[in-house]
Amino acid sequence: YVPLGPFGSKNFGTTISPWVVTLDALEPFRCPTSAGAQDDPVPQAYIQDPNYGSYDIDLTVAIQPEGKSTPATVCTSNFRNLYWNAKQMVVHHTVTGCNLNPGDLMGSGTISGTEQDSFGSCVELSWGGKNPFALNFTAEEGAADAEAEVVERRFLVDGDNVIMSGRCSSNGLSLGFGTAEGIVLPAKPQV
Repeated sequence: YVPLGPFGSKNFGTTISPWVVTLDALEPFRCPTSAGAQDDPVPQAYIQDPNYGSYDIDLTVAIQPEGKSTPATVCTSNFRNLYWNAKQMVVHHTVTGCNLNPGDLMGSGTISGTEQDSFGSCVELSWGGKNPFALNFTAEEGAADAEAEVVERRFLVDGDNVIMSGRCSSNGLSLGFGTAEGIVLPAKPQV
């Protein structure tokens, strides 16, 4: 499986956090990307960034199925795992004349690491739907049937609440992005 890259699926289940975090606030968390250098592929000249780098932002995604009282974490990744940085994404978006205005929503695309628990989408976690992945729920304290439960998923289903959060921590500094969550609703019936 090869991910689609930036701008691939912002038309499904888009949710944003109520927090706005400025680039100035992120500056103490500047770091190299996990790629280190941009050499595979080498960017075209117009999109090369002489200060190529990223931000150390820990990311977590959890799914809370309908009827469950707690979510199960399915992914922990980091913003530094993006090959293309934020400046390059803006250049890519605007190079053909597309305007950007204050308040416009842009997304990075899937942010995945190299280990399975850092894969950033259901299609990666299930390897294109071929292998289910587990949502592990611990036994609820005090429940009569106090057994851990595993729910399998290949993709999101109606009623799933997807919860995303981000946080930077370094040298005693901490910066939170709040949570962004949304429930997958059933499709509207065709009339």
